[in-house]
Amino acid sequence: MPSLRTYQVKEVAELSGLSVRALHHYDEIGLLTPTGRSAAGYRLYNDDDLLRLQQIVIGRELGLSLEAIRQSLDDPRFDRREALREQRAELERRATSTADMIGAIDAAIEALNERDAEVPMDRERKVDFKKIFNGFDPDKHTEEVERRWGNTQGYKAAKKRWATYTEADWVKCRDEQSAIYADAFAALEAGKSPEDATAMDIAERHRLSFDRWYYPCSVQMHCTLADMWEADRRYGDSIDKHGGPGLTKFLAAAVRANAQRAGER
Repeated sequence: MPSLRTYQVKEVAELSGLSVRALHHYDEIGLLTPTGRSAAGYRLYNDDDLLRLQQIVIGRELGLSLEAIRQSLDDPRFDRREALREQRAELERRATSTADMIGAIDAAIEALNERDAEVPMDRERKVDFKKIFNGFDPDKHTEEVERRWGNTQGYKAAKKRWATYTEADWVKCRDEQSAIYADAFAALEAGKSPEDATAMDIAERHRLSFDRWYYPCSVQMHCTLADMWEADRRYGDSIDKHGGPGLTKFLAAAVRANAQRAGER
């Protein structure tokens, strides 16, 4: 007998690790519409909705766009069990690749140990330097970026800028961004709200830094980026690593508060 259990949006957010805002966005675009509503109008999800959400999460992890995922799930021929089998097989292939990359890292560490030990050139070396590249696909992320953003003016502008940057430029960019994230996490740890002037000032620094190093970033564009950080866990994880859990959510909220302060929302 099908389960009658229902879940409110906050429960689904806790179960899935997604933000409530992301779940609302999925509802708005027809990607994940909750089965029911409570008497008070709150969204109610059931077990089948959670299984559909898992497909969305898996699809995003595999690099699919939200629109591609929606089309797949809404296709009358979609077979969830078969999709899970195919996804499992793909993740197994990725696990093999990951294991190869770990082996490559171990080989590089061994090479460093040999170098530090000053192993004579006439002695047989343990490390096969071909192994240090096992499992890595240098074109993989370039292809995804080109596919998703290649036709946008922002990406074209960014690519033009990047071509002129020296290694010192990239170090300066990295340090500047790291300092901003560190200040944002310090504000979070200090109990500041995203609407606090300190937090909004940090968000504005982030926008200006992005505008300076990547491509023109208006206040509205910054809000779009904030939505993306929360909708795609890869971006959130990348930001959170600069401080800790909650940094992405805090900074995204500060970005939106900063936009309101500027009269742009």
